[in-house]
Amino acid sequence: MYFLSEAEANILDYDALKKVFEIYKPAYSINCAAYTMVDRAEDEQEIALKVNKTGVENLAGLCAEDGSTLIHISTDFVFQGDKPTPRNEIDVTVPINVYGQTKLEGEQIAGSLLKKCFIIRTGWLYSEYGNNFVKTMLKLGAEREELRVIADQAGTPTYAMDLARCIMNIINSKSTGYGIYHYSNEGMASWYDFAKAIFEISETPIKVIPVKTEEYITKATRPAYSVMDKSKIKKTFDMEIPYWRDSLVVCINKLSNK
Repeated sequence: MYFLSEAEANILDYDALKKVFEIYKPAYSINCAAYTMVDRAEDEQEIALKVNKTGVENLAGLCAEDGSTLIHISTDFVFQGDKPTPRNEIDVTVPINVYGQTKLEGEQIAGSLLKKCFIIRTGWLYSEYGNNFVKTMLKLGAEREELRVIADQAGTPTYAMDLARCIMNIINSKSTGYGIYHYSNEGMASWYDFAKAIFEISETPIKVIPVKTEEYITKATRPAYSVMDKSKIKKTFDMEIPYWRDSLVVCINKLSNK
């Protein structure tokens, strides 16, 4: 496997991307690239659309030309999140912010250009790497005595390493069951629940205060409920998915050992 940086495989640079395909001739192409700054996307709609749609169009087109199977990572934010029941793959998509809309358009363009395509919707991703909620909470926990965290938005924290294993399972299965799938860890939590668990597992002494969304104003509207039904991916690939808190323990232990 080859893990190429943005400089090596910028999905907005079609000519450079074409050369990558000529050199590596990939049987599978995994697209993890995305514009994910949800609030900034409201102001930077053009660049969000370029990355989340045009870039996907470039990649899907080259996959179609070369016979490569595309595994494209999408988001739970394609849903409105107004009903407290887990969303499945055939539920109606109604994005309520620019980020969700551009990611949905990326899904649609990939599906229209390429048959050999797996679209995996996920959400609330974190890991030991990059910037994410877990690392932000640990940083703030070391600096403050109390923290206010939203308690009326529900989803599922998802460990990126578990998602990576899911992707590898799909590749190793050599499945032709192309289409849209949902993947997150098992269970459900609010951001408040997530933060509390981070501090409990890391033994960080901080007071966490639950607040409503209306008390924490952001530029982009978030879905109130973005839990996803994972029955399809579990059945298709005979997959066991870890519970979110168990995976959080693994991640925090790794961070503690760094």
